[in-house]
Amino acid sequence: MAKYMLIMRASDESAAKFADIDFTEMLDAMGRFNDELIRAGVLLAAEGLEDPNEGVVVDFTGETPVVTDGPYGETKELFNGYYILDVASQQEAVEWAKRMPYMEGSKAEIRRVPSIDEFPQDNEWIQKERAWREQTGQL
Repeated sequence: MAKYMLIMRASDESAAKFADIDFTEMLDAMGRFNDELIRAGVLLAAEGLEDPNEGVVVDFTGETPVVTDGPYGETKELFNGYYILDVASQQEAVEWAKRMPYMEGSKAEIRRVPSIDEFPQDNEWIQKERAWREQTGQL
């Protein structure tokens, strides 16, 4: 099994459609999908994100970090939520993503989350992270 992150991306068009949907209906649709993931035993995490206008950006392009109010970039560059699934393959993650109740014009980017086992195990920081993960029950 491997972890895959499904990154949900909205377009201006899909965001506008989303604004017209009854919030309870949206929660019901997402709840049913989440329940499927839970019953299949593949859901590790899922969160939606606040509107990009409520966030801030820390920009490291200069000598010192600069903090500005969000959003940063165009809507197509922003994401508004994610799932982390524990599935057998990228194709299985794709199949789950295709079932998401999402707006026309939206996209889901799918990326594998590397395991701590894939990093050099003799590295001091990897060893410290592994100890922290074991201590917090994440391994």
